[in-house]
Amino acid sequence: MSAGSERPAAAAPGAVPAPRASRVELRLSCRHLLDRDPLTKSDPSVLLLLRSQNQWVQVDRTEVVRSSLHPVFSKVFTLDYYFEEVQKLRFEVYDTRGPSDLGYQDDDFLGGMECTLGQIVAQKKVTRALLLKFGRNAGKSTITVTAEDISGNNGYVELSFRARKLDDKDLFSKSDPFLELYRVNDDGSEQLVYRTEVVKDNLSPVWEPFKVSLNNLCSCEETRPLKCLVWDHDSRGKHDFIGEFSTTFEEMQKAFGEDQAQWDCVNAKYRQRKRNYKNSGVVILADLKVAIDFTASNGDPRNSCSLHYINPFQPNEYLQALVAVGEICQDYDSDKRFSALGFGARIPPKYEVSHDFAINFNPEDDECEGIQGVVEAYRNCLPRVQLYGPTNVAPVISKVARMAAAEESTGEASQYYILLVLTDGVVTDMADTREAIVRASYLPMSIIIVGVGNADFTDMQTLDGDEGILRSPRGEPALRDIVQFVPFRELKSASPAALAKCVLAEVPRQVVEYFSYRELPPRGLGTHTYDAGPERARQPGVRPVSVSSTLGVP
Repeated sequence: MSAGSERPAAAAPGAVPAPRASRVELRLSCRHLLDRDPLTKSDPSVLLLLRSQNQWVQVDRTEVVRSSLHPVFSKVFTLDYYFEEVQKLRFEVYDTRGPSDLGYQDDDFLGGMECTLGQIVAQKKVTRALLLKFGRNAGKSTITVTAEDISGNNGYVELSFRARKLDDKDLFSKSDPFLELYRVNDDGSEQLVYRTEVVKDNLSPVWEPFKVSLNNLCSCEETRPLKCLVWDHDSRGKHDFIGEFSTTFEEMQKAFGEDQAQWDCVNAKYRQRKRNYKNSGVVILADLKVAIDFTASNGDPRNSCSLHYINPFQPNEYLQALVAVGEICQDYDSDKRFSALGFGARIPPKYEVSHDFAINFNPEDDECEGIQGVVEAYRNCLPRVQLYGPTNVAPVISKVARMAAAEESTGEASQYYILLVLTDGVVTDMADTREAIVRASYLPMSIIIVGVGNADFTDMQTLDGDEGILRSPRGEPALRDIVQFVPFRELKSASPAALAKCVLAEVPRQVVEYFSYRELPPRGLGTHTYDAGPERARQPGVRPVSVSSTLGVP
């Protein structure tokens, strides 16, 4: 809410229903690994573990990259991502002693890293230092985990390559070729899609078929450039380059359909040096199959397990919280108009993820008439958006803070803003959220966060200044406590008076602290009243303050 023209604003994380679980692919690479082998380099692989019922459970393991301290792994981990849950992951890197399918008990531990799946999804790319036992750094060793969502499409492609008459790179035997397939990103960088097995002593190898998602292969863009590289494997990790070629998935499909799916494997250095050079062999697409996976249908909003399930006979928990808290807030908003924002959802027309969209889909006027207007906008919004995540709260805090800053720049600050956030998940961008709150503490603004559902909201208490001064990641303290966190599950059965007291009890003090900090003089004569909480504190000589509210719904 804001002081001046009282209008409650609502911001909700991912205010949409859609699959509660999203499919996410994780790719891994490491840099500067410790060298545990006396004669060669380490043979690293990465073990993925998931925290479940207070113990670490092995999920999957990458392939072994032989003799490399800077491995890029071809293996892709596919996980279900629940944005409302804290899914703790652990990545352990080992120098593999035997076959990769054996246990890792005898392997040398090169370091580990822990984080949540939500952190990876939120940042898309996470690089962390590897730690040994007792928290010791593993030298300069790092691991990078990149996340890509594949729930928006369910297409897969199966490819099979073979080659003919490759160059012989070995003196006493034939080449041991393997193929790498890369996707070229928009910034020109290359992302490893797949690395085949090594075919020993063969200049016309046939590699095993492999399946990848269309998102992994080409970001679902059939004209995106792809690059194939062919190498002669070396046990010491110094692979000899044989040649390469470029293509697209569109070209692959067309060429395969016309029985012309083969490409010259070219070594650019040889082409420059040799006058009659043609190629270093030919790579042939032996098979191409496109398949559709229909299993990713979890979390339909029509499912009664969803917090966003619309029951015609009983409001879901979001609506219960929205009405219960919103009707209290609207009493202190002069024009009864609420800015209603959503976050953590894919929105039309392009279905890109947004963390500060108007749930009435009118970015020019995101206000709704009263709480019932917000309820109607929420109901109409659900069928049109895809619930996604993560729970990034910083963008909506920053958006309301910009409005409060514009008000303050007038020199009067006649409006005081209250941001009401309804969220069913633990905040994913905690560092950015802390930074945004610290900045907002200097503005005419308060934040009320209502936790919906049964998630573990322990970390949310750190945002509430009741347990100590909130600080930004850089150590800067908040000027004043502007956040109140309320778990709705503890107040479902509370009376309206008890709910009002819990939700709005700190607002009057926060308003007074702000105007005292700004040393704003009273305006006009006599006694004026401003509404800033359930008790409507009457302060003589203080100018009328209107409350503007913003509601955030996930």
